[in-house]
Amino acid sequence: MSSPPLRPENMVHQTIAPSSTSASSASSKISPMTLTLLRLVSTALIVGTLVACSSPPPASPSRTPAIPAPFPSLPPGAVVLPGDTGPLPAPMAQPKSRWVPVRWAELPGFTEDALHEAWNAWIKSCERPAPPFTALCSDVRQLSIATAEEQRAWLIARLQPYRVEATDGNPDGLLTAYYEPMMDGARQPGNGFNVPIYRTPAGLGARKPWYTRQQIESMPEAQAALAGRAIAWLRDPVESMVLHIQGSGRLRITEADGSVSLVRVAYAGTNDQPYQSIGRWLLDQGYTRDATWPGIRAWLAANPQRTNELMWTNPRYVFFREEPLNPLDAGFGPRGAQGVPLT
Repeated sequence: MSSPPLRPENMVHQTIAPSSTSASSASSKISPMTLTLLRLVSTALIVGTLVACSSPPPASPSRTPAIPAPFPSLPPGAVVLPGDTGPLPAPMAQPKSRWVPVRWAELPGFTEDALHEAWNAWIKSCERPAPPFTALCSDVRQLSIATAEEQRAWLIARLQPYRVEATDGNPDGLLTAYYEPMMDGARQPGNGFNVPIYRTPAGLGARKPWYTRQQIESMPEAQAALAGRAIAWLRDPVESMVLHIQGSGRLRITEADGSVSLVRVAYAGTNDQPYQSIGRWLLDQGYTRDATWPGIRAWLAANPQRTNELMWTNPRYVFFREEPLNPLDAGFGPRGAQGVPLT
């Protein structure tokens, strides 16, 4: 299935706050924001989405008037949402992409999205907002009890969506994301649980870079520095690598007395060695054409004697700290760079 003319396949839409254009208040609950405050808001707000191969139902003509001429970037018959009729800013050139301003009506699913889900995440981020977003947080909090229509109108008034295009014209793109894996573990090694997850060693800061992954798993000096530092033990070296790459995860740990605890292991530091992708190594060696985690597992199942060889191609090693996970904490992700839980 091909994409509609305004929604190229595999494009990403992202919104940022306009740098100069003011707009009327979206709700009587919200006081108008000044032009000075709007100029502060210049970084990207991550409400972008991959463009699907199908488009949402066209908006009713009675609710979305036709774009007044001239808007040469849109084909005849295109529509805009109320409040989104001003002139578009110029495209922005990035090192590896071009950001092209678009109308909100071009953002797939925008008129049907459950905005309260994004609003909850935004309110959480406003506990410790990045400086460019501080000016928006007062409105964000007030609009937490607003209707979806009021929230949508506020987004249209305050933010500008962009379509991210590759500079070389390639329609294919890569969008990465974070997730918090859930894994089984044991407090003591044995019964198939033989892959340790370590706390930071006492002498980590005295030696930079610290031992490589291969040295950590094979050298007596490195092993001695980590003695007694294991948080838990996993079954699978691939699970351990996933945890190291993601930087945090949740463990269902079988304790020594047989009880089961649910804990979070959060990022605490690294050995300061460079990161190398084990999937990329398999591709470069011509060993596989599938570098996904299922593909990596399949290659290891066929070549179990080469597990260490593969894992040691990535010299970086991540250390963790254990955090309790009560029912309230379980509803949120680990703390990110802003110091608030990821949502």
